[in-house]
Amino acid sequence: MEKVKPYINQQGTKKEQVESMFNSIAPRYDLLNRWLSFGIDKLWRKRVVNLLADLPAASILDVATGTADLALEACRIKPAGVQAIDISEGMLRIAQQKVLKYGRQHTIHLRQADSENLPFEKNLFDAVMVAFGVRNFEDLQRGLGEMARVLKPGGRLVVLEFSKPNRFPFKQLYNFYFTRILPWWGGLISQNRAAYTYLPASVKAFPEGAEFEQQLVQAGLVPVKSMPQTFGIATIYLAEKKG
Repeated sequence: MEKVKPYINQQGTKKEQVESMFNSIAPRYDLLNRWLSFGIDKLWRKRVVNLLADLPAASILDVATGTADLALEACRIKPAGVQAIDISEGMLRIAQQKVLKYGRQHTIHLRQADSENLPFEKNLFDAVMVAFGVRNFEDLQRGLGEMARVLKPGGRLVVLEFSKPNRFPFKQLYNFYFTRILPWWGGLISQNRAAYTYLPASVKAFPEGAEFEQQLVQAGLVPVKSMPQTFGIATIYLAEKKG
Protein backbone atom coordinates (compact mmCIF):
# COMPACT_ATOMS: atom_id res chain seq x y z
CA MET A 1 0.00 0.00 0.00
CA GLU A 2 1.38 3.39 -1.03
CA LYS A 3 1.97 5.61 2.01
CA VAL A 4 0.18 8.88 1.23
CA LYS A 5 0.75 11.74 3.69
CA PRO A 6 -1.42 14.84 4.22
CA TYR A 7 1.43 17.35 3.88
CA ILE A 8 3.77 16.71 0.98
CA ASN A 9 6.27 19.44 1.85
CA GLN A 10 6.41 18.89 5.61
CA GLN A 11 8.51 16.62 7.77
CA GLY A 12 7.08 13.96 10.07
CA THR A 13 5.68 10.45 9.81
CA LYS A 14 2.25 9.83 8.35
CA LYS A 15 0.94 9.25 11.87
CA GLU A 16 2.28 12.61 13.08
CA GLN A 17 0.89 14.42 10.06
CA VAL A 18 -2.53 12.77 10.40
CA GLU A 19 -2.71 13.81 14.05
CA SER A 20 -1.78 17.39 13.15
CA MET A 21 -4.28 17.46 10.28
CA PHE A 22 -7.21 16.31 12.39
CA ASN A 23 -6.32 18.71 15.19
CA SER A 24 -6.46 21.48 12.60
CA ILE A 25 -9.83 20.58 11.03
CA ALA A 26 -11.60 19.34 14.19
CA PRO A 27 -13.76 22.48 14.78
CA ARG A 28 -15.37 22.21 11.33
CA TYR A 29 -15.13 18.46 10.84
CA ASP A 30 -18.77 17.57 11.54
CA LEU A 31 -20.10 20.42 9.42
CA LEU A 32 -17.96 19.38 6.48
CA ASN A 33 -18.88 15.72 6.86
CA ARG A 34 -22.58 16.52 6.54
CA TRP A 35 -22.13 18.95 3.63
CA LEU A 36 -19.59 17.04 1.59
CA SER A 37 -21.35 13.67 1.91
CA PHE A 38 -24.85 15.19 1.62
CA GLY A 39 -25.58 13.53 4.97
CA ILE A 40 -25.42 9.99 3.63
CA ASP A 41 -22.54 9.07 5.96
CA LYS A 42 -25.13 8.92 8.78
CA LEU A 43 -26.93 6.09 6.95
CA TRP A 44 -23.67 4.18 6.50
CA ARG A 45 -22.94 4.41 10.24
CA LYS A 46 -26.40 3.07 11.05
CA ARG A 47 -25.69 0.07 8.84
CA VAL A 48 -22.38 -0.55 10.62
CA VAL A 49 -24.13 -0.62 14.00
CA ASN A 50 -26.93 -2.81 12.65
CA LEU A 51 -24.33 -5.54 12.06
CA LEU A 52 -23.74 -5.61 15.84
CA ALA A 53 -27.37 -5.27 16.94
CA ASP A 54 -27.79 -8.96 17.81
CA LEU A 55 -24.90 -8.92 20.30
CA PRO A 56 -26.40 -8.70 23.81
CA ALA A 57 -24.80 -6.06 26.09
CA ALA A 58 -21.69 -5.99 23.92
CA SER A 59 -18.37 -4.53 24.91
CA ILE A 60 -17.38 -2.40 21.91
CA LEU A 61 -14.19 -0.63 20.84
CA ASP A 62 -14.53 2.29 18.41
CA VAL A 63 -11.15 2.90 16.78
CA ALA A 64 -10.32 6.31 15.31
CA THR A 65 -13.57 7.61 16.79
CA GLY A 66 -13.06 11.17 15.57
CA THR A 67 -15.93 13.22 16.96
CA ALA A 68 -17.68 10.06 18.25
CA ASP A 69 -20.44 9.83 15.62
CA LEU A 70 -20.15 6.04 15.38
CA ALA A 71 -19.82 5.57 19.15
CA LEU A 72 -22.96 7.62 19.69
CA GLU A 73 -24.82 5.62 17.05
CA ALA A 74 -23.75 2.40 18.83
CA CYS A 75 -25.61 3.51 21.96
CA ARG A 76 -28.79 2.70 20.05
CA ILE A 77 -28.17 -1.05 20.54
CA LYS A 78 -27.58 -0.67 24.31
CA PRO A 79 -24.00 -1.95 24.61
CA ALA A 80 -22.40 -2.65 27.97
CA GLY A 81 -19.92 0.07 27.09
CA VAL A 82 -18.03 1.71 24.24
CA GLN A 83 -14.33 2.48 24.50
CA ALA A 84 -13.66 5.18 21.90
CA ILE A 85 -10.09 6.06 21.01
CA ASP A 86 -8.46 8.56 18.68
CA ILE A 87 -4.98 9.93 18.11
CA SER A 88 -6.20 13.53 17.79
CA GLU A 89 -6.72 15.54 20.96
CA GLY A 90 -8.64 18.15 18.97
CA MET A 91 -11.16 15.62 17.68
CA LEU A 92 -11.59 14.15 21.16
CA ARG A 93 -12.44 17.57 22.60
CA ILE A 94 -15.34 17.84 20.14
CA ALA A 95 -16.29 14.22 20.87
CA GLN A 96 -16.42 14.92 24.61
CA GLN A 97 -18.78 17.85 24.06
CA LYS A 98 -21.12 15.67 21.99
CA VAL A 99 -21.05 12.76 24.44
CA LEU A 100 -22.03 15.12 27.26
CA LYS A 101 -24.66 16.83 25.11
CA TYR A 102 -26.42 13.51 24.45
CA GLY A 103 -25.94 12.23 28.00
CA ARG A 104 -23.85 9.22 26.96
CA GLN A 105 -20.88 9.78 29.30
CA HIS A 106 -21.73 6.64 31.30
CA THR A 107 -21.62 4.47 28.16
CA ILE A 108 -18.90 6.05 26.01
CA HIS A 109 -15.40 6.32 27.43
CA LEU A 110 -13.08 8.51 25.36
CA ARG A 111 -9.32 8.08 25.36
CA GLN A 112 -6.41 9.44 23.34
CA ALA A 113 -4.53 6.45 21.95
CA ASP A 114 -2.68 5.12 18.92
CA SER A 115 -4.73 2.74 16.78
CA GLU A 116 -1.59 0.75 16.01
CA ASN A 117 -0.70 0.29 19.68
CA LEU A 118 -3.99 -0.19 21.48
CA PRO A 119 -3.84 0.20 25.28
CA PHE A 120 -6.07 -2.82 25.97
CA GLU A 121 -5.45 -6.43 26.88
CA LYS A 122 -6.08 -9.18 24.36
CA ASN A 123 -9.44 -10.92 23.91
CA LEU A 124 -11.33 -8.05 25.59
CA PHE A 125 -14.03 -6.82 23.19
CA ASP A 126 -17.07 -8.46 21.62
CA ALA A 127 -16.82 -6.07 18.68
CA VAL A 128 -14.43 -3.53 17.18
CA MET A 129 -15.63 -0.94 14.71
CA VAL A 130 -13.90 1.80 12.74
CA ALA A 131 -15.34 4.35 10.31
CA PHE A 132 -13.05 6.09 7.83
CA GLY A 133 -9.99 5.38 9.96
CA VAL A 134 -8.00 2.44 8.60
CA ARG A 135 -7.03 4.42 5.51
CA ASN A 136 -5.10 6.79 7.80
CA PHE A 137 -3.03 4.11 9.55
CA GLU A 138 0.73 4.42 9.19
CA ASP A 139 0.98 0.61 9.08
CA LEU A 140 -2.33 -0.94 7.97
CA GLN A 141 -1.36 -4.51 8.84
CA ARG A 142 -0.21 -3.54 12.31
CA GLY A 143 -3.45 -1.64 12.94
CA LEU A 144 -5.59 -4.57 11.79
CA GLY A 145 -3.48 -6.92 13.88
CA GLU A 146 -4.06 -4.80 16.97
CA MET A 147 -7.81 -4.82 16.44
CA ALA A 148 -7.72 -8.59 16.01
CA ARG A 149 -5.65 -8.95 19.19
CA VAL A 150 -8.17 -7.14 21.42
CA LEU A 151 -11.18 -8.97 19.96
CA LYS A 152 -12.55 -11.99 21.78
CA PRO A 153 -12.43 -15.26 19.81
CA GLY A 154 -15.52 -15.17 17.61
CA GLY A 155 -15.76 -11.39 18.01
CA ARG A 156 -16.66 -9.11 15.11
CA LEU A 157 -14.79 -6.37 13.29
CA VAL A 158 -16.77 -3.91 11.18
CA VAL A 159 -14.86 -1.47 8.98
CA LEU A 160 -16.48 1.39 7.04
CA GLU A 161 -14.12 2.93 4.53
CA PHE A 162 -14.23 4.89 1.30
CA SER A 163 -13.90 2.99 -1.95
CA LYS A 164 -13.98 3.86 -5.65
CA PRO A 165 -17.13 3.61 -7.82
CA ASN A 166 -16.48 1.77 -11.07
CA ARG A 167 -19.69 2.13 -13.12
CA PHE A 168 -20.32 4.68 -15.84
CA PRO A 169 -21.41 7.49 -15.52
CA PHE A 170 -21.32 7.65 -11.71
CA LYS A 171 -17.60 6.86 -11.67
CA GLN A 172 -16.81 9.89 -13.81
CA LEU A 173 -19.14 12.24 -11.92
CA TYR A 174 -17.82 11.07 -8.58
CA ASN A 175 -14.18 11.42 -9.62
CA PHE A 176 -14.79 15.00 -10.75
CA TYR A 177 -16.51 15.87 -7.46
CA PHE A 178 -13.98 14.03 -5.29
CA THR A 179 -10.83 15.42 -6.94
CA ARG A 180 -11.98 18.92 -7.97
CA ILE A 181 -14.99 20.15 -5.99
CA LEU A 182 -14.36 18.52 -2.60
CA PRO A 183 -10.74 19.73 -2.14
CA TRP A 184 -11.71 23.28 -3.06
CA TRP A 185 -14.86 23.45 -0.94
CA GLY A 186 -13.42 21.51 2.00
CA GLY A 187 -10.26 23.59 1.95
CA LEU A 188 -12.21 26.83 1.84
CA ILE A 189 -14.33 26.00 4.89
CA SER A 190 -11.69 24.19 6.96
CA GLN A 191 -8.85 26.55 6.01
CA ASN A 192 -6.79 23.40 5.38
CA ARG A 193 -6.80 22.50 1.69
CA ALA A 194 -4.13 19.83 2.23
CA ALA A 195 -6.56 17.82 4.35
CA TYR A 196 -9.12 17.64 1.55
CA THR A 197 -6.49 16.97 -1.10
CA TYR A 198 -5.16 14.13 1.06
CA LEU A 199 -8.66 12.59 1.27
CA PRO A 200 -9.00 11.57 -2.42
CA ALA A 201 -5.30 10.69 -2.60
CA SER A 202 -5.56 8.34 0.38
CA VAL A 203 -8.72 6.71 -1.01
CA LYS A 204 -6.97 6.12 -4.33
CA ALA A 205 -4.05 4.40 -2.55
CA PHE A 206 -6.20 2.26 -0.23
CA PRO A 207 -6.45 -1.50 -0.97
CA GLU A 208 -10.20 -2.00 -1.27
CA GLY A 209 -12.42 -5.01 -1.89
CA ALA A 210 -10.71 -8.40 -2.20
CA GLU A 211 -7.32 -6.80 -1.60
CA PHE A 212 -8.44 -5.42 1.76
CA GLU A 213 -10.05 -8.76 2.64
CA GLN A 214 -6.64 -10.35 2.12
CA GLN A 215 -5.18 -7.86 4.62
CA LEU A 216 -7.85 -8.98 7.10
CA VAL A 217 -6.86 -12.63 6.59
CA GLN A 218 -3.21 -11.81 7.21
CA ALA A 219 -4.23 -10.17 10.50
CA GLY A 220 -5.88 -13.39 11.66
CA LEU A 221 -9.45 -12.43 10.80
CA VAL A 222 -12.04 -14.21 8.68
CA PRO A 223 -13.84 -11.97 6.15
CA VAL A 224 -17.59 -12.61 6.28
CA LYS A 225 -18.90 -10.18 3.69
CA SER A 226 -18.15 -6.86 2.00
CA MET A 227 -21.04 -4.51 1.27
CA PRO A 228 -20.58 -1.63 -1.19
CA GLN A 229 -22.56 1.47 -0.23
CA THR A 230 -24.19 4.07 -2.51
CA PHE A 231 -22.80 3.01 -5.90
CA GLY A 232 -19.48 2.01 -4.32
CA ILE A 233 -18.56 5.34 -2.69
CA ALA A 234 -17.87 3.40 0.50
CA THR A 235 -17.71 -0.23 1.58
CA ILE A 236 -18.62 -1.93 4.86
CA TYR A 237 -16.42 -4.93 5.66
CA LEU A 238 -17.54 -7.50 8.23
CA ALA A 239 -15.01 -9.97 9.62
CA GLU A 240 -14.71 -12.28 12.61
CA LYS A 241 -11.83 -13.42 14.77
CA LYS A 242 -11.12 -17.11 14.60
CA GLY A 243 -12.56 -18.95 17.57
